Amino acid sequence: MKKIILASTSPRRKEILEKVNLKFEIKESFYKEDLNLKMPPKKLVEYLSLGKAKAVEKECKEGIIIAADTIVVYKQKVLGKPFTEEKAKEMLTFLSGKKHEIITGVTIINKYTNTYISFHDSTKVIMKKLNSQTIDNYIATKEPLDKAGGYALQGIGSVLIEKIEGNFFNAMGLPVNKLYEELKKMGVDIL
Repeated sequence: MKKIILASTSPRRKEILEKVNLKFEIKESFYKEDLNLKMPPKKLVEYLSLGKAKAVEKECKEGIIIAADTIVVYKQKVLGKPFTEEKAKEMLTFLSGKKHEIITGVTIINKYTNTYISFHDSTKVIMKKLNSQTIDNYIATKEPLDKAGGYALQGIGSVLIEKIEGNFFNAMGLPVNKLYEELKKMGVDIL
């Protein structure tokens, strides 16, 4: 049995892997993301996921390390986690009524073969037109502070969403269908 390591403390990523019955351990990656790097958003999330994976790889003698990074993009503007109520309000106001993208980059490092792969998936989301009171009420829940783009479509933030086009699990932070295919190539079969 190959050892699987999730290089993330994200409750959503943990939940997704548990749902598909994958046995894994968690190691936090202390890699510091820089969302201001000058590269296209899809390359940026792959680069950031690789950085997270490499940070955890240094601590592991063996295993298959999975790392991911999720961003929200509207007209090439990258939105990470707001962390403050003011920034969350700015992000939600900016995204209100707009179709935008949630992009998740994933890197898998296979220590058994000394190989790695990075890939991404994209999901389009249309947010309802939000009034100021709705935004303030949502921010008061504290949910948006640590979510890319300032909302969680799998939580209370789901009421803000008009439509999703694409992979829901990607929008949650881990495109499990693509991950499954890549793990299968490495000899890890979930089914």
